[in-house]
Amino acid sequence: MIGRLFGTTQFTGRHMAAVMVLFFGTIIAVNFTMAFLATSTWSGLVVGNSYVESQRFNTVTATRERQAARGWSIDTRYADGRFAVALADREGRAVGADSVTAAIGRPASAQQDRTLTLLPLREGGFGGDTDLAPGLWEADVIVETAGKERWEKRVRLHVEAHR
Repeated sequence: MIGRLFGTTQFTGRHMAAVMVLFFGTIIAVNFTMAFLATSTWSGLVVGNSYVESQRFNTVTATRERQAARGWSIDTRYADGRFAVALADREGRAVGADSVTAAIGRPASAQQDRTLTLLPLREGGFGGDTDLAPGLWEADVIVETAGKERWEKRVRLHVEAHR
C-alpha cells in the first residue's frame, strides 16, 4: 500500500527520509508559528517588578477591604459607541462623584488600550464615547469624590457584534 503512494512497489530509504522530513518539518513549522504568535501578541507582563508589588500587597489588600466595606456596586454597559457606568450604594441609591475615569482595553493585549473621562449623563450614571470592537474588554473604573478615598473596580464586558 505504501509503495502505491510513492509510485513504486518498494519502500526505500529515500521514502523513509522523505516521511521523516515531512513529519518533523510539519512539527517544527507549527512550533515556530505558535512561538511567533505567542511572542507577538501579549507579553504576559502583569506588573513591572513582582518584588516591589509583593511589598505593597498588605497596603493594596487593606485598600480593597475598605472599598468593599462601602458596599458600592457598579453596572457597566456599552451601546451605540458609548461606554457608561452606573454606581449605587448599599441601599441602591445612585452615587455621585467628582470625577470618574475608565481605563479600557483587551484583557490580553495593550494595543487597543484607552483612558476615558466619564461625564455625568442625563439619564444618570457616567459615560463617555469610544469605539469598542466586538469581543471581550476589561475596564478599570476609578471614582473620586471629595473627602473620600478613591474607589476602584475592574470589570469585564462583552461587546456584541453589530447586526
